[in-house]
Amino acid sequence: MTIAAVERALKVLEALSGEPDGVDLSLLAERLDLPASATHRLLATLAERGFVAQDASSGAYGLTLKLSQLAFRNLDLRGLPDAGQIVLDGLALATREYCRLAVVEGESLVWIARAQGATAGLRYEPPMGTEIVLHATATGKAWLASLPEAEALRIVCARGFRADGRTGPNALQDVDALRAHLDETRRRGIALAVEEGEIGTVAMATTFRAGSDSDAPVAGTLSVAGPAARMSESRHGEISDALHQAARAMAEIWPLRRRQIQSLAPTVAGGEPRHSLSAGMNA
Repeated sequence: MTIAAVERALKVLEALSGEPDGVDLSLLAERLDLPASATHRLLATLAERGFVAQDASSGAYGLTLKLSQLAFRNLDLRGLPDAGQIVLDGLALATREYCRLAVVEGESLVWIARAQGATAGLRYEPPMGTEIVLHATATGKAWLASLPEAEALRIVCARGFRADGRTGPNALQDVDALRAHLDETRRRGIALAVEEGEIGTVAMATTFRAGSDSDAPVAGTLSVAGPAARMSESRHGEISDALHQAARAMAEIWPLRRRQIQSLAPTVAGGEPRHSLSAGMNA
């Protein structure tokens, strides 16, 4: 398979994600700007490998759960969610808001765990599978602020400030605004996003290190998010304190995570994934 074919196959998977009812062949071909015949060949190959299935009644194509199986297998091998879930649950209990854990993956961040602390009223609970827009989220700005400024600006500029409608009304639009926000984040020690990632929401985040030493590399972020009406400025102090406390606890746990990975790797790599998912269309 050529590089172009691989790229097209990946675009098919991306186009089908988030489509619980599947997508008709002609519509999918139109979205991908490909001939229907080429799109059908890609779908046939992906179906043969178990990544795609065609609904018998509608004829629409959709993702099976094979990608989820691979993702869970990968997370199991890394031991990521278990390592920080207790800390994350504690943060959610302390703040009574929606909390997430993200880890650094190359020049990106990936959410891997969550905890809901809101027990009444409005509940903010966005999907975990969305891409983190670095310049428009507290999570992204917290991590960017931990990098040398030139590196942070390079990463964001390479992606651009336009995020295909995946940002809120206050999302940053240029380098000068981003630079000012990152400076403020460093001074405050906490990243803040007020209706930047999504309208009507406020988020706060901080980084945690891969160990308790001050020179340990940044491993990821912890964030707290909720409706703007509840995440008022009067609460920012208490939430900041809870985030800093959780970050310290996470830094203590992270070296244990590495040892857990080393002990689990031979068993998990050679056996079946611990999460068992049946194949079928996304629900």
